[in-house]
Amino acid sequence: GPPSPAHRPRVCSRVRSRNSALSLLDPWPYLPSFPPSRRGRYWRCCSRGAPGSVMGSRASTLLRDEELEEIKKETGCEFGQITRLYSRFTSLDKGENGTLSREDFQRIPELAINPLGDRIINAFFPEGEDQVNFRGFMRTLAHFRPIEDNEKSKDVNGPEPLNSRSNKLHFAFRLYDLDKDDKISRDELLQVLRMMVGVNISDEQLGSIADRTIQEADQDGDSAISFTEFVKVLEKVDVEQKMSIRFLH
Repeated sequence: GPPSPAHRPRVCSRVRSRNSALSLLDPWPYLPSFPPSRRGRYWRCCSRGAPGSVMGSRASTLLRDEELEEIKKETGCEFGQITRLYSRFTSLDKGENGTLSREDFQRIPELAINPLGDRIINAFFPEGEDQVNFRGFMRTLAHFRPIEDNEKSKDVNGPEPLNSRSNKLHFAFRLYDLDKDDKISRDELLQVLRMMVGVNISDEQLGSIADRTIQEADQDGDSAISFTEFVKVLEKVDVEQKMSIRFLH
């Protein structure tokens, strides 16, 4: 559903208070949080008889050892973290078919009221697919895993982790680049602005903000923002902190 009116003024003032149009390209104005729900702290360790403890045991038995190892290698998550996230995955899987649909994600209240909720949800699904399995679910969430200090010194010749700064920025860029042409056009930027502020700012004002943002970011004169230009704009932004979810404790 659309954001409630209570959310609108805060979003609107946030945009109007910016000193620079470039700051509108903040890669994560609305982090897709999965905070505790009425059912309990479902991203945290289920222990001491918590409601999810049985589900955690079930997850351990349903995930084969080879699957756990592959997901661990691909995402950097530990086995215990994977099984806890599998518990949450199965609780969202209302059809009990081992995959999630967009409707399953839309039942998460925090995404339902998020102005960018639909785009966040779409990021979980491969091109042309309308279902995502657990491994795909984990690959997407892995982008938001915090970068620990001991990870920064790992073998630089190994594969780039999904939660690297570059991959976090690629993920954010794709939220704007809907047509996947590797550029953020004025129209695409306007769509995001309208989602964020609703009817609180006129189309003329939104157009002015979009024009100024592109003017300041565009270095090659094509009236759009490439990924390289996007990265340049955000070079001083703490992307690692802004695009991390502490859900794996």
